[in-house]
Amino acid sequence: MTSTATLPVGIELDTTPGERPGRVTLQGRFVDLVPFDLAAHGRDLYDASSGPENDGLWPYLWQGPFADYESFSAHYAEAAKKDDPLLFAILDRKTGRAVGHAALMRIVPNDRVVEVGNILYTPLLQRTIGATEAMYLLARHVFDDLGYRRYEWKCNDLNAPSQRAARRYGFRYEGTFRQHMIVKGRNRDTAWFSMLDSEWPRVKQGFEAWLDPANFDDEGRQIASLDTGGAETAS
Repeated sequence: MTSTATLPVGIELDTTPGERPGRVTLQGRFVDLVPFDLAAHGRDLYDASSGPENDGLWPYLWQGPFADYESFSAHYAEAAKKDDPLLFAILDRKTGRAVGHAALMRIVPNDRVVEVGNILYTPLLQRTIGATEAMYLLARHVFDDLGYRRYEWKCNDLNAPSQRAARRYGFRYEGTFRQHMIVKGRNRDTAWFSMLDSEWPRVKQGFEAWLDPANFDDEGRQIASLDTGGAETAS
């Protein structure tokens, strides 16, 4: 049976593919994001994330925890070779040490869509200005440098801290994919969040207002909290 239906009329889009994310360095005031290199970053990252006291960093990641540096390095040596996910080390500018990592992944240049994921913040990075700056640097790169239309954040639906972070950083909740994956032998319902290029100017303004040195007192405490508008829920 042949359908006579026509496509709905809408806004015609620029169909030029986006630039594929590459191994670049993103510089901030507190942190730099650089292509992950095991020789340069592996030992620092392992030392900051290993041991029983850090087991809580790993439950919602695909990898880890690692019993020793050999198993850690075997995994990250392979991860560093991949273009998708494209892994970045997060370096503390004061010490030069790797204190976390994040990846750009599920990259679709034709649709100009990319996801941020595989985020590991060690205790050296957690609750610091650099932790927020790292997410600002990646978002700015995705929208301003690469010209993407959609930026995604996905996490285990049980991971309440990740969901709070997504909203704080300006992502909007879109829904939950039930029984989406099996991760480490357990079911994962996946909460989906996104940020659009039309929303980025407002989110960017919120990030930059928060990161402004005038927003912090002499002890480095924030004066105004981060307001990106990310608490709104998509209908």
